[in-house]
Amino acid sequence: MDFKHIPVMLKECIDGLNINPDGIYVDGTIGGAGHSKEIAKRLSPVGTLIGIDRDEEALEAAKENLKDYSNVKYVHGNHDEIREILNDLGVEKVDGILLDLGVSSYQLDERNRGFSYLGKNELDMRMDRTQDLTAKYVVNNYDEERLANIIYEYGEEKFSRNIAKNICKYRQNRQIETTEELVQIIEKSIPKSKQKDGHPAKRTFQAIRIEVNNEIKPLYDTILRSIECLNENGRLCVITFHSLEDRAVKDAYIEAQGQCTCPKDLPYCVCNYKSFGKIINKKPIEATVDEKNENPRSKSAKLRIFEKHEKIN
Repeated sequence: MDFKHIPVMLKECIDGLNINPDGIYVDGTIGGAGHSKEIAKRLSPVGTLIGIDRDEEALEAAKENLKDYSNVKYVHGNHDEIREILNDLGVEKVDGILLDLGVSSYQLDERNRGFSYLGKNELDMRMDRTQDLTAKYVVNNYDEERLANIIYEYGEEKFSRNIAKNICKYRQNRQIETTEELVQIIEKSIPKSKQKDGHPAKRTFQAIRIEVNNEIKPLYDTILRSIECLNENGRLCVITFHSLEDRAVKDAYIEAQGQCTCPKDLPYCVCNYKSFGKIINKKPIEATVDEKNENPRSKSAKLRIFEKHEKIN
């Protein structure tokens, strides 16, 4: 299996984690282990790396890439259940967590996974192929309004209502089976004059993928749970690729940092607000110009870092 994946903002993530060689670290989206390998290199024999992924093929690739490291634990699971996963491993707290959200280059390139709008393949788009919900079910069973809302919200597609209407019209005669069929419907739904900003199906495919894998809704709570799982001075690094993801991470960080609610004219704080730490970078870190040129996937990436310091102010 050739699991190609160029880790986004690798140096920035490693620096952001501020690795303690004897610590416990979690890569909640281990993929091909691009980030994890750099973490493992910095750990002593006492340190531990826990790699989590929904994609069993990704885990197999990670095991191959990290075969020289004996202090790695692999978990087929979802980072949304990080507390339960750590409990099952007998781990109470960890020193750092990395979440590289979104779909991997391998999943996009593996046409039979149905993530790509290129070629003719079965509509699937599941990161975890053991789950029931597929892209085929979404496009053939969701009503027109629900489809339009998903395509607009998750794909930021201006022609979402026209695309949803034409999907529903097409499936009155036959079920939509392949990525090629869906692409043809989308292309007919967008005026030719508006099909200049990349592939016309890109935004719709992104939206359906996010819906199939439930990538947005649990994210806010996942960030808060991840912070709870950190040791004092531990760090959480999250890379997002979509504005809704970034907003969820930013809002969760603000919630965890806490805020004084005292009147401004008081000389000191009396509200005793709870803080779980501090936001390291107020503005998200972006890839360098060179990285954006070398790795197109990094162009929309944003990195936010949080450091745990639990206290009552």
